[in-house]
Amino acid sequence: MDNSKEYIGKILEAEIDRPMGTEHPKFPESIYPINYGYIPNTVSGDGKELDCYILGVFEPVKTFKGKCIAVLHRVNDNDDKLILAPEGKDYSDDAIRALTEFQERFFESIIIRKP
Repeated sequence: MDNSKEYIGKILEAEIDRPMGTEHPKFPESIYPINYGYIPNTVSGDGKELDCYILGVFEPVKTFKGKCIAVLHRVNDNDDKLILAPEGKDYSDDAIRALTEFQERFFESIIIRKP
């Protein structure tokens, strides 16, 4: 695992490159039910910027500023995903799994939170 868990609890600004309702670039049959993006100027285990799922926003957005409530660590893939939500909102592990299942069902993962 890389340094992604250091972001838990921090307020971050995300660029949304796959807004809610858009198609996955490689799998057009897969539609994003939530906003998905990345944190500029970061590096993930795959060498690209850290990806993030945006929870608690119910319309397509271009940018988002919110709190990192957890990290979804893929055990069989070197690509962690930050879980961002509006300040003051939290989601259970079960809710995170349900909301990200459209994409995460293809990977084995664990959800990491601050102790």
